[in-house]
Amino acid sequence: MKAISSKITRGLPVGARLTVADNSGAKIVEIIGVKNYKGVKRRIASAGIGDLVLCSVKTGNPDMRHKIVNCVIIRQRREIRRPDGTRIKFHDNAAIVLRDVKEGLPKGSIIKGPVAKEVIERWPKIGKIANIVV
Repeated sequence: MKAISSKITRGLPVGARLTVADNSGAKIVEIIGVKNYKGVKRRIASAGIGDLVLCSVKTGNPDMRHKIVNCVIIRQRREIRRPDGTRIKFHDNAAIVLRDVKEGLPKGSIIKGPVAKEVIERWPKIGKIANIVV
């Protein structure tokens, strides 16, 4: 996982529900943990665009439901600031399911909707299947 050039505001705490933007079989996932989060005692961990999170599948195909999966957040409603001063926010919170965390391989073959440019910097394999990069 590489560093991101933008200032990412962590707008998704543990317990947030995300829509899944790929065709992996999951529809809605809930964040149950944030990988590589270093926080303060008793503070709820939170994640932002490009972060690797541990999720529980809430709705989707019967074989995917109630599974624990690794996901990458590709969109968030909370705005983020880019180095050139522009701010960007999306209309929903979305993630995609990963098959292999070490290599960053997505489980699905297509991504619905736009993907933030910061995600492509950190996860290049996601950029190969993304249709729209904002």
